[in-house]
Order: sequence, then structure tokens, then C-alpha cells
Amino acid sequence: MLIRYVAVTAAMMAGALTAAQAQTVLKLGHVLAKGSHYDVGANVFCEELDKSTQGRYKCQVFPASALGGEREEIEAVQLGTQDLVITSTGPVGNFVPEIKVVDIPFLFRDYEHARKTLDGAIGQDMLAKFPNHGLVALAWSENGFRHMTNNKRPIVQATDATGLKMRTMENKVHMEGYRTFGILPTPMAFPEVFGALQQGVVDGQENPIPVILASKFSQVQKYLSMTGHVYSPALLLTSPRIWGKLSDADKKAFKDAAAKSVVATRKKVNDDEAGGIAQLKKDGMQVVEQVNGASFRDALKPAYASYAKEFGADRIAAIQGVR
Repeated sequence: MLIRYVAVTAAMMAGALTAAQAQTVLKLGHVLAKGSHYDVGANVFCEELDKSTQGRYKCQVFPASALGGEREEIEAVQLGTQDLVITSTGPVGNFVPEIKVVDIPFLFRDYEHARKTLDGAIGQDMLAKFPNHGLVALAWSENGFRHMTNNKRPIVQATDATGLKMRTMENKVHMEGYRTFGILPTPMAFPEVFGALQQGVVDGQENPIPVILASKFSQVQKYLSMTGHVYSPALLLTSPRIWGKLSDADKKAFKDAAAKSVVATRKKVNDDEAGGIAQLKKDGMQVVEQVNGASFRDALKPAYASYAKEFGADRIAAIQGVR
């Protein structure tokens, strides 16, 4: 009996050890606060992946730049020292040049146009470019339409932005466009932005309503102008080190979890957009809701000539033509 007990115990211990070895814990980072739209999407991804792989893959979410700024996190995923990141497209074009086109100002008419383009053939073709650059893109996610905030004056038309020192992402497409508005673009990693605004290092910044809310920029910015000058997608990226080890079934589980993450993120963006302006007014911001969009589009014409040379007029027209 003793021999049988020892054998059964050994088998149970071996089984437990095998199960422990089979479980992989992944690190998923992003730069926004806990409870933000990125965080909502990250947690849904983790929950769905855990469920669909019966706990073989779990992930731990690191919000609020705990693993670094966006550029650092993308580099870490590329190197394989971080497993997953949710990031804006701002710095991604430095790694995957083919996606820079989506950052052109006033490229997308509205949320329906942007989401349909990215979920369709054009967007999926861009995702297929990532493995050639040492990254795997699981899905397009979302930030929203970007708006300008500053501490100097309300911005109603393009000339009102002239001379403002504005924090931007490390994104040449954005910066080229913003210069046509007379803005002095100041690229800066996201974790540094709140302090720079607080100390007056820059006059303002530009981000979607969900980011402005999550980052509490109302504490350090007086004016918000609803310029909607750029639609800002996001991406859920993983490391080829992880992806290369997955079975086809597990790859499907990762992509399905990413798709559900995107649905949850977009819902949070919609909710933040619906109630965000009222909240920011309550927080003390002066909001310009009616902006002269035509003045910004007119100012952008020289930049659009440059974009056509860089990305191809046909490619830009194809995106604008999605209905």
C-alpha cells in the first residue's frame, strides 16, 4: 500500500508540475491610467485569452507607463523582453513605415469611416506588414479623434494656434501637418507630458477626449478646442518570440481575444466621448465646441502635397474613398 501511495503522490506532483510549466504569464503594458480605454481593452484581452486557453496563457497588465513610454515598450516587444503592448500609432511608424499614412490630419471623416477602413482590406493589409519589422499586430484598436488643449488662448481657427509650443508624439507626419497651423511641435514621451504642462515647458498638447480625461489634463490646461484634426488609431502588438511558439489554435485564441479587446476599447471611447466634454467643463476647462475646420484644412494644403509624394495620392484617395 505504501508503494502505491508513493506512486500516486509522485504522479500527482508530476502532473501539477507539468500544469505549472504549461502556464505562461505574459506582460502587457500601456501608458494610460488604470481604468482608461487602453486599460479596459487590456483587461478584456487578458480575460478572454485566459478563458479560451483554459488558463494556459494568463497576462498581467502594467498600466500608466509602468514598463516605459510607448517607444520603449514597442522596442521591448520587438526585442522579446516584453510580450504585448497597446500603443498609439504615433511612434509605431518609426518601426513600420507603411502605417504612417493613417496619421495624416483630416484623413478620416468620422469614427465610422476610420473603423470601417481599419477593419477592412486596407487596414488588414497594413497589419500584414508588421512581421517584416519584427512585430506581430493582433488588431487595430483606438484612441479617438485628437483635439488641442493649451493654457494661452481659445483656438477657433488655424491662425489661433500660431506660435503655440505644443507637445506632440514622435511622429513626423503629425509634426509636418501641425507646422502648417503655425504650431511649434515639441515631441515628447507621454510619461513626461503632465509635468511639462504643469511647469509651462510647453503651452499645450493634443489628444483624444478619452486620453485627456484619463490623464487629468484638465488640472494643468485651461482651454480645450474640439479641432478633431487627426484620428488616432491604436494597435495591440505582440512579440514574434511569443507568436512563433503558438499552435494555430492558440494563434486564433490570441486574435479572437484581441478582437474582443477592440470592441470593449471602442465602447469605452464612445462612452468617454459622449460624457467627456461635460466632465471637462465641470473640471474647469473652457471648451470651444465650434471650430473653423475649413481654416485648418486650407492651412494643410502644402502638407498634403508632401504627403501625396511620400505615400502616393492614389493610396490617400483609396482611404478617403472608403464608404
